[in-house]
Amino acid sequence: MKDSMVTLAVDYPLLNMFWTMLMIFCWVLWFMLLFRIIGDIFRDDELGGWGKAGWTVFVILLPFLGVFVYLIARGRGMGERELKRVRQNEEEFRSYVRETAGTGGGHAEELARLAELKDRGAITEDEFAQAKAKVLAS
Repeated sequence: MKDSMVTLAVDYPLLNMFWTMLMIFCWVLWFMLLFRIIGDIFRDDELGGWGKAGWTVFVILLPFLGVFVYLIARGRGMGERELKRVRQNEEEFRSYVRETAGTGGGHAEELARLAELKDRGAITEDEFAQAKAKVLAS
């Protein structure tokens, strides 16, 4: 009875474990590539609706052939489209920050000017406090 409780690690050699890990890695890599290509298909503004549908059907029904043909035919453009998207998002973010900071930017400039006047001795501490309160209230 005791012999039937043998450890299972003995039944699975080390090289088989490495081979299994390699196959799982390749499988995950394959799905990442597949999703990246499907994402690129749907994000491409230059590709029409029938083109998107055709590539999607091709990639889903014949995945290996579809992915390799897509990479050969449109692979170079994938990086360019991604770079264009990143630059556009960055520009939109910078524009948003400039726009948002511009609405309250006058306060910071006015407070800096008042602090400079106080440091030079052109206004007193009380005048600075009154002017600061006025700027912050507006």
